[in-house]
Amino acid sequence: MRGILLFAAKAAVSLALLYFAFHGVNFGVLRARLNQIEYVWIVATLATLGVQIALAALRWRRIAAACGAEMSCQRAALYTLIGQFFNQALPSTVGGDAARIWLLARDTKVWKSAIYSVLIDRGIGLIWLAGFVLVCLPWSLALIHHPVGRAALILIGAAGGAAPLGLAAFTFIGRTSLARFKVIRHLTDIASIALRVLTSARDGSPIAAISIAIHLLTVFAVWCTARAVGSEFTLVQSLLLVPAIILISAVPISIAGWGVRESTMIAAFVYAGLPGTDGLTVSILYGAENFLIGVIGGIAWSVGANRVRLSSLREASDRTLDV
Repeated sequence: MRGILLFAAKAAVSLALLYFAFHGVNFGVLRARLNQIEYVWIVATLATLGVQIALAALRWRRIAAACGAEMSCQRAALYTLIGQFFNQALPSTVGGDAARIWLLARDTKVWKSAIYSVLIDRGIGLIWLAGFVLVCLPWSLALIHHPVGRAALILIGAAGGAAPLGLAAFTFIGRTSLARFKVIRHLTDIASIALRVLTSARDGSPIAAISIAIHLLTVFAVWCTARAVGSEFTLVQSLLLVPAIILISAVPISIAGWGVRESTMIAAFVYAGLPGTDGLTVSILYGAENFLIGVIGGIAWSVGANRVRLSSLREASDRTLDV
């Protein structure tokens, strides 16, 4: 029942935001953009997203090893691709992260390590994304003059700078009397491993490089999508705006980011002096491209010898909440 209610809430948010995104859009311009798609740029985007999946798998594999869960590069890539499918297909509590947890736990027989690895992988990805926004902040503020847009960028940048401090704070909390609570102990363990992974000479630099490359590929993929529909959205504008858009879209209040991404993309385009209709077109097409990558993951899941059952994903989700 809880999963159904959460799904319904996310669906309502997505539908409401999509309604407002389409409200006032020039459908003639939207139709013209879609009719002039250059498919060579779509192919370039899909190839970029494929490389991104491979890099995400390498980062997760390193983090999983730090958590005591070893897996091969091939399995990491396969499980990451399958996770992409469930991110698109099951946007409630049972999603891509639960799929990755279940698949890794099935191999290693250690639920704790599997759960830690996926949570830390997700967290480190967001930390580096927020850090990316923080580094680009001076140039982003020069591009955007609207006070709301500037305030949002500053808030996101500040959150990125504060995240490592938050991890350090949790490691300190774990040494106090609060450590008697199970949830505090787990959060402390997760924060300790994440901080060690971020700062260690062995893992910190490779994971930083992989994370930055992943975010640069997102920037490039969105720019390629804009090129596909003839938008004047430049690569520099994509570099300064897309990381913040993706970070806001990662807030889990809608179905696979639908609605949140479109509204944010429209606002970013308008703030940059570009047509909001172009922002909507690029966002919809980018979402469709990610869905296509998810379909490939779905095929890998469906033809696999050991399929992930939905009941198993619910078990993974429930175990994550218990931990």
